[in-house]
Amino acid sequence: MCHLSFLIVVFITFSDSEAQLVPSIIGDTIRYELSIDEIAVNFSGRKRKAMAINSVIPGPTLRFKEGQFAIIYVKNNMDVETSIHWHGILLPNFQDGVPYLNSPPIMPGTIHRFEFPLKHSGTYWYHAHTGLQEQRGIYGSIIIEPKDEKLEYDHDLVLVLSDWTDENPDEVLRTLKRGSEWYAIKKGNVQSLDRVIAKGAFGAQLKMWAKRMPGMDISDVYYEAFLINGKPLQEYPQFNAHEKVRLRIINAAASTYFWLTFGGGAAQLVSADGLDVMPVQANKVLHAIGETYDFIVTIPEDKAVEVRATAQDGSGYVKAILGEGEIAEAMEVPKPDLIEMMKNMADMDMNSMHEEKDEVKMPKTMKGEHGSESMPHDQKMHEKSNMEHGNMQMVTGFSYDILKSSKATEFPEEFPVKQMTLNLTGNMWRYVWSMDGKVLSEVDKILIKRGEIVRVTLVNKTMMHHPMHLHGHFFRVLNQNGAYSPLKHTVDVPPMESITLEFEANEYGDWFFHCHILYHMMSGMARVFSYGDARDTRMREHSIKTLLYEDRHMFVWGEVELASNMVGIDVVSSNTRNQVSLDFEYGWNKNLEATLSYERYLGDFFRLYGGADLENEEENELSNLQVVGRVGVRYLLPFFINADLSVDHKIRPQLGLGTELLLFPRVAISGEWEWENDFGITQDLAADEKWAQEHSWNVALEITINKFIALTGGYNNRFGWGGGLSAEL
Repeated sequence: MCHLSFLIVVFITFSDSEAQLVPSIIGDTIRYELSIDEIAVNFSGRKRKAMAINSVIPGPTLRFKEGQFAIIYVKNNMDVETSIHWHGILLPNFQDGVPYLNSPPIMPGTIHRFEFPLKHSGTYWYHAHTGLQEQRGIYGSIIIEPKDEKLEYDHDLVLVLSDWTDENPDEVLRTLKRGSEWYAIKKGNVQSLDRVIAKGAFGAQLKMWAKRMPGMDISDVYYEAFLINGKPLQEYPQFNAHEKVRLRIINAAASTYFWLTFGGGAAQLVSADGLDVMPVQANKVLHAIGETYDFIVTIPEDKAVEVRATAQDGSGYVKAILGEGEIAEAMEVPKPDLIEMMKNMADMDMNSMHEEKDEVKMPKTMKGEHGSESMPHDQKMHEKSNMEHGNMQMVTGFSYDILKSSKATEFPEEFPVKQMTLNLTGNMWRYVWSMDGKVLSEVDKILIKRGEIVRVTLVNKTMMHHPMHLHGHFFRVLNQNGAYSPLKHTVDVPPMESITLEFEANEYGDWFFHCHILYHMMSGMARVFSYGDARDTRMREHSIKTLLYEDRHMFVWGEVELASNMVGIDVVSSNTRNQVSLDFEYGWNKNLEATLSYERYLGDFFRLYGGADLENEEENELSNLQVVGRVGVRYLLPFFINADLSVDHKIRPQLGLGTELLLFPRVAISGEWEWENDFGITQDLAADEKWAQEHSWNVALEITINKFIALTGGYNNRFGWGGGLSAEL
């Protein structure tokens, strides 16, 4: 039999802001060609290097129809490896695009072919899964049209939200790791003591410090620009009165949640994460990173509709104008008051909030209005938290309860259920993000079996939102709609809250599960769900250990201080559990102190260390320097007091205490006190000499000028009074 095949090449017409791409169509096979290059961009008034797909940011929209077969060639024209993950799409494990886990990296100068069937419809997106490249511009949208469209609308418009920093993303993460307040200063979100007192929140602040909880934070990074389809403002005058526009909104940001608001009356939310939900009027929606939402907006008579996306921390917004005429403005979301949020959060006890919940044995199915059971325990906890503490609505103001699947999603009762709890944890002052206190490199894969239902309760024990994304699966987000709980692939877990999700284990291989805040994921908040299958033979040469970025990379930073009384140099090299520090101080009065130490973090607050000290034995005299070995423990006490207890090789104990306090947004005061006693074991000192020689202390004031330079001044009992400049390295 002779088979005839033919090639049809078509142009798909996109909106003005979408890149035009020519797909090749052979029968039911759709082929796209993508290339990744480094380009120069100017999103903030300054030229910067970026990474782009087909020379545009965001990358071109890939359009398919349900039931077609996709072939996508991705060429890497850069001099570094890259990758592409097809976010939210159900596809074969090898095609998922997580380098070193289930797909090979795309090496410089090579072309990788992805191919997979399109088994479902909806709004999705694609992005790099290599390092921090997504922040630099490697992302784009995917639209899969259904075989049978049930919704009525006249136009289809994709809106891709993103954030942009002029800094190299690696430098951003290094800044976060060193505990710098610079991004909070830039955004005006610093919770300094003067602001806390002015708002009557000093008591609440003390409660937070007593729990060793830092100030409230919504977003970690300062961004020079927020973008909607690559610009801060987009205008679409082609839409006419009474026409219905389907907005496919994708949050492709690296670390920004957006509040979506709409002018001209409430928009109708019709789809979440690519799957249909019962249409509901929604004029204010918190759009988590990695999620997609579809809305249908009707253009009013003689007016244009404003669609506004406001950064959750209030640091900026973008907007799109649909139609012509007077603008029906969208609601402006006020900038959140972090100190008021902190006041409400201060009385919360995270452990007691979840003790009852962790003990609950959840039933195999959770029936809502379509069954005999009441709402899930998680939902009761959510309402209880809102009612008792009054802060969750302030933090989110949005609930997944508005999402109701258009068809029943519950699983058959006879399926076996595997239940687990994963605590979302983090160390803000060291910027280490984890689950159950461990980063990805410290744990084994989570083994699951085909044919079972995997029910996961996510308990957020941090003060930040976490958008958790599971590759290769849709999961039910259990809410008050019971049997009609929505299916999603990404779920926001609010601060100090919990969410329960469940999915059918019906795949094979290894699948990534992680926080979609890029800097949290790359700092350890990730896991791998594994079916325990043998690794694909095409992956044998690619070690999964390469995926573990948070331990492969040692972050290095330092500070140089030049003052009228001394010069100092501090250098730190750190990763999740290990830290090497060099501290050197030389006073113009010929006093010298230097310490080289290695620390091993055994938890958030406790670490062991060993090292050596170099100092002059006689005051104001460098002719007699001594080196002493030292071992000890360091512990972060309540109120952020660093305690240091050690002993040197001459059996001399030493105790040190130190802390820092932000008085004003750019002004910090710090102090250290150190005491040592040899009990006369190594020296025969007169009683009046011991105290002077064996204890030291200092108080310093620092005024931040910019990210790298600060004015310093203070007193050190070894070096005297002094002032000068410090420079961050």
